[in-house]
Amino acid sequence: MVSAVLFTSSLLLTQAAPAQEQQPAVPDAPTPQAPRPLASDGPITPGKGAGKETAGVSSSTSADQPPAASSQAPSSQVKDQVQTAPPELSAPGEGVQQSSAVIRMHTTAVEVPVTVKDSKGKLVAGLTWRDFKVFENNTRYPISFFTTDAFPLSVAFVIDQSLTSDVMAKVNNSLGAIQGALTPYDEAAVFTYGHMTQERTGFTGAQSQRLPAVLALAKETGTEMLAPITGGPFGGCSITQNGSCVDPNVQRGGSNGGNGTWTPVEKEIHTLNDAILAAAKELSSRPQGRRRVIFVISDGKEYGSKAKFPEVRRYLETNKIAVYGTLVGDSARWGESYISRFHLPFTMYDNLLAKYILATGGSPHFERGTDGIERAYAEIAGEARNQYTLVYYSHQPFIDGKYRKIEVRLDRPGFEVSAKEGYYPSASDAR
Repeated sequence: MVSAVLFTSSLLLTQAAPAQEQQPAVPDAPTPQAPRPLASDGPITPGKGAGKETAGVSSSTSADQPPAASSQAPSSQVKDQVQTAPPELSAPGEGVQQSSAVIRMHTTAVEVPVTVKDSKGKLVAGLTWRDFKVFENNTRYPISFFTTDAFPLSVAFVIDQSLTSDVMAKVNNSLGAIQGALTPYDEAAVFTYGHMTQERTGFTGAQSQRLPAVLALAKETGTEMLAPITGGPFGGCSITQNGSCVDPNVQRGGSNGGNGTWTPVEKEIHTLNDAILAAAKELSSRPQGRRRVIFVISDGKEYGSKAKFPEVRRYLETNKIAVYGTLVGDSARWGESYISRFHLPFTMYDNLLAKYILATGGSPHFERGTDGIERAYAEIAGEARNQYTLVYYSHQPFIDGKYRKIEVRLDRPGFEVSAKEGYYPSASDAR
């Protein structure tokens, strides 16, 4: 029995030995590591450590790299920036819609229509944005939008009825050609002035039947030039004796006598300023995306208006209105426009219309005959419709209300550039 028990115990010990040899070994303790240094390029954030970290990148890696250079240029460099990137170019036929739908953020979007003519007075086509440079207060601005699409017109016709009868007859005969110069997309209003301004019709379709009917009602006979009276019952001295007046009180020079006769002359009234202001107020309510144009048919004389030239000019430049004109009568003579620039005090302005045209970027036409006046309608409508439209963003605040001078330069010699001289900022231009 003892031998059996010993045999069984030895057998159990022999079977338990392999089981003890298969147990896994105890792993070694982790190796001590030095603490990671704190980054010096940022504050310490609880749970995130120091410095700037991104997903999948340790803080030590970001600490070893230098900070990236700022991509924003100083404001002084932006002010004198020379354009290197092209502006936004409109798709064919979509320039009118895109020019009024440009997103503006805390800036003033300035729209500058430009007319370019050659030495013969013909419109120049085919220019690109690279040919133009825009300056505001002698600082160049990059062009942000450029289009050559034709704009529909909102034209306010202003007809002078204080012209002499012979000149007025030529204007009356030419009024029938106005509708032929406009398209179905245009609209027109008619104003007349002499001693006072009268609105004949508000804006109506350019090809509607109302426009020719209103133009027919706008015809006038004109005025007669006063002839000097040298004698007769209406003369200054109707009863004479030995070549002198019997009554020295009616004699020119009184009791001292004198040669000639005294003839009272009525002052001529030409309310040009009031007429342009009335047309401008009507145009200011027209929607965006249309060319706002005042077309004046006159000799350019001004006397007797309540509105003053600086006030009317500011209103035009604030509401993006251009003035075009067909100068008739004495103002259509060669060289008359240059002589009219010199104004004598206490006398009427012989050609104030030329100043409006120059300030707003329009163009004058000097015509003496009916055929020339009719051609001027079509030429001016074509110039106003087919212009290069430049849009840039001004860095000046629009709330200051200060006048900003504009200059458009062309990199091609021999061409004449016409654009508005400046503008007054408006809150409607800030988006």
